[in-house]
Amino acid sequence: MAPMGIRLSPLGIGVFCLLGLGVLYHVYSGFLTWRFSTFLLGERTGDMVDLRELLAVAVRAAELGGVEVKTVRESNKLNENSKGKTREGADEMMTQGDLLSNKKMANLIKNSFPGVQVNSEEHLGEDDKEGIYWDHVIPNEIKEIVKNPKLVPSESITIWIDPLDATQEYTENLVNYVTTMVCVAVNGKPIIGVIHKPFTGYTAWAMVDGGSNTKRRASYNEKTPTVIFSRSHSGAVKEVILRTFGNQTKTIAAGGAGYKVLSLLDMTSNEQESADVYIHNTYIKKWDICAGNAILSALGGQMTNLKGEEIVYTGSDGNEGGLLASIGLDHNALVEKLALKISSK
Repeated sequence: MAPMGIRLSPLGIGVFCLLGLGVLYHVYSGFLTWRFSTFLLGERTGDMVDLRELLAVAVRAAELGGVEVKTVRESNKLNENSKGKTREGADEMMTQGDLLSNKKMANLIKNSFPGVQVNSEEHLGEDDKEGIYWDHVIPNEIKEIVKNPKLVPSESITIWIDPLDATQEYTENLVNYVTTMVCVAVNGKPIIGVIHKPFTGYTAWAMVDGGSNTKRRASYNEKTPTVIFSRSHSGAVKEVILRTFGNQTKTIAAGGAGYKVLSLLDMTSNEQESADVYIHNTYIKKWDICAGNAILSALGGQMTNLKGEEIVYTGSDGNEGGLLASIGLDHNALVEKLALKISSK
């Protein structure tokens, strides 16, 4: 009931209600439009990140890092030095190429996605910060293969950057082994992998349950596989390979974990050796292997430790249990075969 002395006009009440409904409509429709455009464009909402956007940034970062790597190598001003010793006692090299590549890659990713954890092989100090940002353009190649956005919480993401894989080979000018790599892990699982070869311009990328611009080979040799391993951190792995698969087994000693993973794929037109199995039997850093693990997983392959256990990509520690990577083969059978030879050594 209206207060005494005040008369309410039915027309006024109607106008007031219509105005109120109009305001509510515009507010609600604006909210729906924002939510719908957010979904279509893959924009980040609060603490959610679109993996398709992250893939685009990862590809761009690897390519930008590759430009620095190539420029430094061609200038022949590497400023190389040892940053310590590997567990095998060899010098662990660092060059100007490592540092400049890391600066571009880490800044682009951190500036574009400040809410995610980023682990890189090289340290990024305060003086290294650079105002470099993603232009929010997803390349057509990615949009054609990965059709829809995929949102995940930012706190579930760990990004692993290797600004220059195969530094030792880089100093020796064996540039075909050299790659720059980015990996996105979600809850410890490698989901996005990018491997870029700066000296050929080739980039392989893949997203688990999303798609890839590369593919597996038509066939792999299971009875007498060609096995690829590290030329600089081999440990006793070649001996284990020959004891496991026979003395006539073809082996390839190569530099760079990224190069070795690419050897398992269809790379016939990219100056790349071909192998069926990749084995590493000592400690290895996770930024060396995460991108390759994601690519293999997306294509139906596997990368595990030598016991067949999945490698978890959280925190910032390395992988202690060695490495076995394959695609198109019975991975569990390979694990069992290796275990017999390693235990009987």
